[in-house]
Amino acid sequence: MTRNPPSVRTATRRTHPSSQGGSGVRWAGLRRVIRACSGPGPWKRGPVLAALALLLGLLMLLHAEITDYGGLGSLVETFLPWFGLFVPVLLAGALWRRSASAVVALLLPVMVWLSLFGGLLGDRSHSGGELVVAGHNVGADNPDPAGTARDLAASGADVLGLEEITPQARPVYEKALAKAYPYHAVLGTVGLWSRLPLSDVRPVDTEMDAGPLGDTKPAAVKLSYNRALRATVATSRGPLAVYVAHLGSVRVMPRMGFWTDSRDRNAKALAKAVAAEPSGRVVLLGDLNGTTDDRAFAGLTSRLQSVQDTAGEGFGFTWPAKFPVARIDQILVRGVKPESSWVLPATGSDHRPVAAGISW
Repeated sequence: MTRNPPSVRTATRRTHPSSQGGSGVRWAGLRRVIRACSGPGPWKRGPVLAALALLLGLLMLLHAEITDYGGLGSLVETFLPWFGLFVPVLLAGALWRRSASAVVALLLPVMVWLSLFGGLLGDRSHSGGELVVAGHNVGADNPDPAGTARDLAASGADVLGLEEITPQARPVYEKALAKAYPYHAVLGTVGLWSRLPLSDVRPVDTEMDAGPLGDTKPAAVKLSYNRALRATVATSRGPLAVYVAHLGSVRVMPRMGFWTDSRDRNAKALAKAVAAEPSGRVVLLGDLNGTTDDRAFAGLTSRLQSVQDTAGEGFGFTWPAKFPVARIDQILVRGVKPESSWVLPATGSDHRPVAAGISW
């Protein structure tokens, strides 16, 4: 009987286990991964991270329920989109701690943020647009109003609303924009320039002066610092009511918190004027000193729609001009169709101009 040499038998014994060893190693590795994920360790690690993730999600989900004492609610809503930046920070911490509970908890803020702002990530604009409207807070401290006027005239806007026009800069804007816009009106610190005829121009009382002292001031004095106007633009499709407004500033104060009193009062007065507007077609161009997520503008946003939300691309931040973090310069409409919305390049102002194409 012939036997294999010892070397052959040894080789045979080594070859056979190796064919199963690769599979065995893979199964063993898979079992270790399953045990690591299903064991108590990953779910017990990172409870603080998990709690922070849940709090972040609830904060964004219930932002409307946050008290507005000290302007806290308005402050949160002004910068609400930026709360999404905490998600990758918490995710990095969860991965570093290898915390399964924190990773799962992060699903809540991710889903809430996407439900609030996911629709703003893409391009929502359409081709067309029969009329281009634009608005710009030109800035009282603008060092180059003539250059700003040239940039705005080159934007192609048919109707242009300006805020924060100083008495010194007014002649500069009127001269620089005269060729492109044969029709214009300036009331106080706001103005409207148009390629189309204007009529029924009048100031809008936004209650800049509240209380008995304001009531005693004559109309001529109030008009000098008026911050809102209303006019009718004669378009080929009929009259269009255009409002230009600059609401009160907001301030962060050590004792008072996020101070929004004058802005909120102005917003309510402006919403009241828009509600009483008989025209079915309305455009509001303005520096509202707040985002449309802010509860202070519920009276406006319930009657007007944001062109940026409807037909813009991204968030359309406008302030501050060098590194915009919030869209406080708005174009809101009613009775017309927003086709496109965009932010124009920075000028000498601390705000960026906004523009939109609308149709009927």
